[in-house]
Amino acid sequence: MWFQQEIHLPEMVRGFHLITDDVAMALPCLTDCHIGMLHLQLMHTSASLTLNENSDPDVRHDLDAFLRRLVPEELDYFRHTLEGPDDMPAHVVASLLGTQLSLAVRDGRIALGTWQGIWLGEHRQQGGTRRLLATLNGCEAR
Repeated sequence: MWFQQEIHLPEMVRGFHLITDDVAMALPCLTDCHIGMLHLQLMHTSASLTLNENSDPDVRHDLDAFLRRLVPEELDYFRHTLEGPDDMPAHVVASLLGTQLSLAVRDGRIALGTWQGIWLGEHRQQGGTRRLLATLNGCEAR
């Protein structure tokens, strides 16, 4: 089976957001997949996708704080500044973390570890709505 769906996420504040349930709910065909792969591609260059802690929101806060310090807005050597001081740092962080995930599917569910969740990293103050392209390939449930 092959299935592809565009998932629209609402505008979110700057930081990391757990979107595992949003992804699963947008893919009702997931429950029909016995074994497969789910590929998620974020259709933006100033946000990111990553797999990390799904329980304690402090982890999302701490990673955001670390990245803001690693790539601050005040770097005077950035030349791409027409879209605001947060735009180029957002591109840097999105490149560091990436905009795609490939996840195993097992018995109708995304096969995640106990403490794993899918995060959207919003790296702009106002990044707007975000789009994910989800592509599922696998064998239907028996």
